[in-house]
Amino acid sequence: MKVLVPVKRVIDYNVKPRVKADGTGVDLANVKMSMNPFDEIAVEEALRLREKGAASEVIAVSIGPAKATETLRTALAMGADRAIHVQTDDAVEPLAVAKILKAIAEEEQPGLVILGKQAIDDDSNQTGQMLAALLGRPQGTFASKVEVAGDTVTVTREVDGGLETVTLQLPAIVTTDLRLNEPRYASLPNIMKAKSKPLAARTPADYGVDTTPRLKTLKVGEPPVRVAGIKVPDVDSLVAKIKELGIA
Repeated sequence: MKVLVPVKRVIDYNVKPRVKADGTGVDLANVKMSMNPFDEIAVEEALRLREKGAASEVIAVSIGPAKATETLRTALAMGADRAIHVQTDDAVEPLAVAKILKAIAEEEQPGLVILGKQAIDDDSNQTGQMLAALLGRPQGTFASKVEVAGDTVTVTREVDGGLETVTLQLPAIVTTDLRLNEPRYASLPNIMKAKSKPLAARTPADYGVDTTPRLKTLKVGEPPVRVAGIKVPDVDSLVAKIKELGIA
């Protein structure tokens, strides 16, 4: 069984984003970029399935600018077998991503598509669900445990009320949550091996997908500065302060 793992190049989670002076977006100049953390978890889970014998090949795919190849090389260094880079300089929205992934899935015929539940740059949490709808395949989102047995996959999902377990018929779509696993570090020998692993170059046009944005960003701004709190000596003072502020 093939496992397809989409990965996205985003601002490193340790970096504090800076908004451009004109408010048109986030400043990416000289900013450290890395693989989306949820996608790292997806790559790790795919590799573990291969190590258990449940998968035969792990294919990483990224949709983005030329530098997205660095993210794919990271996935290859972690252990993915080959990669596909769909190069575009457009700001690709979730629906366009899902359409491209649909075309790749129809071409590669993976038994499982594992992707992060969301990207930390836009927090859309849409691509996995859209892909499942376009392909007409069952989905298990927010996975904290994944078990493949025969032609089914059992997914333990993190939901508001606790945990939910669903069994899906393969082929299926799974999106990963933070508690699914702890991604491995790429060793130096694997980083060297990654340089010689296959990395196919494609464009959205190859899959017949128009990536022209449908949404227009009006303004990007910093979140409001949090106002400092105050201390009150007793409950009566607290109640009085709440009434004064008109909170209750």
